[in-house]
Amino acid sequence: MQFASLDDIRASCRDLPEGDARAAAVAARRQQVLTKPPGSLGRLEELAIWLARWQGRGLPRLDHVAIAVFAANHGIAARGVSAYPAEVTAQMVANFAGGGAAINQIAKTVGAELRVVPIELDRPTLDFTVRCAMNEQEFLDAIEIGYHTVPERCDLLAVGEMGIANTTTAAMLCAALVGGGASRWAGRGTGVDDEGLARKRATIETALEFHRGILGDPLAVAASLGGRDLAAIAGAVLAARQRRVPVLLDGFVATAAVLPLVRLHRSILDHCRAGHVSAEAGHPALLSEIQLDPLLDLGMRLGEASGAGVAILLLRAALACHNGMTTFTEAGISDRDD
Repeated sequence: MQFASLDDIRASCRDLPEGDARAAAVAARRQQVLTKPPGSLGRLEELAIWLARWQGRGLPRLDHVAIAVFAANHGIAARGVSAYPAEVTAQMVANFAGGGAAINQIAKTVGAELRVVPIELDRPTLDFTVRCAMNEQEFLDAIEIGYHTVPERCDLLAVGEMGIANTTTAAMLCAALVGGGASRWAGRGTGVDDEGLARKRATIETALEFHRGILGDPLAVAASLGGRDLAAIAGAVLAARQRRVPVLLDGFVATAAVLPLVRLHRSILDHCRAGHVSAEAGHPALLSEIQLDPLLDLGMRLGEASGAGVAILLLRAALACHNGMTTFTEAGISDRDD
């Protein structure tokens, strides 16, 4: 077992490897001599240099790309906070296995291995308005599952989730760790009506009051107010940092999942980029809070790593230019006057 206690997670978050500054410098110098005006490819240049830093090579590769989707059920669903019943989680996992979901098509298109990881779907977390969603061991087990999901050979990891009511859980973590109350963070998720949104916000406010004694401890919040799918995402992102694997985060839920880690170490997401900003109400504010600038804004709110999956195409375009373009010298083209 990687983590026997919450203190083990805290220690792991303090002992973070940095990216390879030498490889990033090599990539940056290459960008300056390719057959284009410096900076003219905008963020594609920055992405190539970012991949170089975390892969430790001046010419990064995307030969082994993985998309991890973690699925779990949330006891809070019984309070009517979602437009769909809890059994849809397992039904969607079956759809993933059959190749019929959006993420299956996206993974094939971007050339990524899809790993769907269901976590105790027959045992939802508990209702966090009246008790802790998970005890410490359950939380550690979910972190561990995520940690060991990252493939041995991995040039890039995209993370996402599937779990009915998990936008409520994500909003809960944001309200607990950032503040601002339920109205700031709770959106319509799967499409709840006005009454459903009111229930969702009331649920969060009730839980904030019930758990007010733990709100200063990010990991206690993640266990008591989170979910197994979110904990697994945090574990995968932590493993990727320890192994210097660059990560694309999906939407609101996936981003909220790593918020407890950010509260433990501000720079823990240096190896991450936000694949997109979702249409879920709290996501833009959350990205601003953790200082991540999304790569895409397509009005998506599906989850299941779909937005992060589409963003893989941008990274492939960035590396096609970075690795495949000729330099001014190679092409026999005059460079700018000094």
